Amino acid sequence: MKKHIGIMLPLFMAFILAAGCSGGENSSGSSRGDYIDLTVLSSTVLSAEINNIMTNPGSYIGKTIRVRGSYSVTFDQQAGGYLHFVITKDGDECCREGFEFILAGDHVFPDGYPEIGAGVEVAGVFERYSENGLTYYRLADGELSVLY
Repeated sequence: MKKHIGIMLPLFMAFILAAGCSGGENSSGSSRGDYIDLTVLSSTVLSAEINNIMTNPGSYIGKTIRVRGSYSVTFDQQAGGYLHFVITKDGDECCREGFEFILAGDHVFPDGYPEIGAGVEVAGVFERYSENGLTYYRLADGELSVLY
């Protein structure tokens, strides 16, 4: 598997959006300064806001983002480590979008992580990082809550 979903996810999202799966409404009401709570948004507005974050990531650097979804993990062979994701779905469950995240503190997979597919809420600081000459984005210093 090539470099992680961080690059595939925006491409996948662009394909889904081009297919008409997402609404065009944007949500300025979900943001308060440096804190963006995506958990209070309808599925249509959530898709639009995540699209905005992925297409204009520089505007979100340093902001704390809270999001709910299902937990997913993949192994990055090039980096030799696990990548953790919170994946959201729209109301029709046709479009999957999400964020890579890293938890605050020392955590070794699988200890300290939920089962794959578990409902989770993650809050972390949106950051840019580079690896192997490529730029990626993730929620850093994350806090994870298992919902179900």
